[in-house]
Amino acid sequence: MAFLFRNKPKTDLAKPAKDLLLRLCQSPPPTQKTEDELVKVLSQMKFILQGTQETESSPEQVAHLVNSVIQEDVLYLLAHTIRLLPFESRKDCQSIFSYVLRFKPTNSLTPEPPALSHVIHQRPEVIVELCRGYGYKESAMPCGVVLRELLKQYEDVASILLHDQSREGGQAVSIDEIDPTEAPAQSGEGVFWKFFSWIEDSAFEVSTDAFTTFRELLTRHKQLVAVYLEKNFDLFFERYNSVLVQSSSYVTKRQSIKLLGEILLGRANYNVMTTYVESGEHLKICMTLLKDDRKMVQYEGFHVFKVFVANPNKSASVQRILVNNRDRLLRFLPTFLEDRTEDEQFIDEKSFLIRQIEGMGPTPS
Repeated sequence: MAFLFRNKPKTDLAKPAKDLLLRLCQSPPPTQKTEDELVKVLSQMKFILQGTQETESSPEQVAHLVNSVIQEDVLYLLAHTIRLLPFESRKDCQSIFSYVLRFKPTNSLTPEPPALSHVIHQRPEVIVELCRGYGYKESAMPCGVVLRELLKQYEDVASILLHDQSREGGQAVSIDEIDPTEAPAQSGEGVFWKFFSWIEDSAFEVSTDAFTTFRELLTRHKQLVAVYLEKNFDLFFERYNSVLVQSSSYVTKRQSIKLLGEILLGRANYNVMTTYVESGEHLKICMTLLKDDRKMVQYEGFHVFKVFVANPNKSASVQRILVNNRDRLLRFLPTFLEDRTEDEQFIDEKSFLIRQIEGMGPTPS
């Protein structure tokens, strides 16, 4: 690709990129010339930021371009219009996002890259718009890659996604406005809650990618998520159980049960776990999973079921269900997944549960 840029590429590309991106989402649809010009500009931006195997990028040019991208609000426009771009340009956008958001000048004294700091504090709509990329199959995967890169490193990005409740096109919540411990319970209208429909109702590729990001969001920054789940416990688990755990999709169902087990057994989620396993309705859902005709669903369901049985402080409703089903469970469990003969941990845990149920007595205490 270096031969395309024999002349030194311009670094003042942010302004023309902005103008072309604005034209892209206007009516009537842009001309082919506009699309071709935008493809060229995005390719040049990627080249300046990354260089090639033959040509290294210039730190001065990179810094100038990153600053211009911030000033011209190009990141928001890219997030908003990426679904309208050709396939190769969507890949270029993904690269531009990744590089701009992690670029730090050599003399920087701040812990965060300048572009990321700007987005988190002043333009959180960029993060929310990237997340809304899951609404379109064309933008789902490039947006997902960028989001997961950010979520792995920056808790503030997770906090914005969890706490934003803006409408599409509205002003998103900035990190300076969020206090997780004081935030009220949510209504279920924010961008985070859209993950349930993106996972359940989208095409397989979009659903799978959305679940990967959903999992990253719920497991990476544990203390933040624990506080969030405690505050939104009823709404979250009502949707989680009804939409994901009881999904008609085998992949979604299995992944969701496995993630549920991880959430409940996470040390930071102790309060969440104790509240969850107090519910007799939750136990009924779990016991239904044990009878599923797919063995991996049974297996993942077992790892949630064991939390109810092993809990030394069972609620009356949970204890009543276990005692009322005691004889059936004691007939069922010895042959449950008996072909897992090499899984010693599973065998030990199953034996432990059998002993616990045997010792429960005929009536709830």
